[in-house]
Amino acid sequence: MNLEARKYKFIQQLSEVNETLLDKLEYVLKKGTENSERITIEQYNKELDEAIEDIEKGNFHTQKEAQQIANTW
Repeated sequence: MNLEARKYKFIQQLSEVNETLLDKLEYVLKKGTENSERITIEQYNKELDEAIEDIEKGNFHTQKEAQQIANTW
């Protein structure tokens, strides 16, 4: 199936989704079309340092908490 046919089929399927699924699809489309430029190694390391600092301060979720949060999406 070519791209145009896939798009057409997808559009047809959209008419059948509920509001929750539509919200999720809109989110995915928005994130997929954002300009996501690569960051520098310095920025990457800075973000890692900040994340480690958060963890050391106790600012994190356990695996179980993360699963519970994800289940509400």
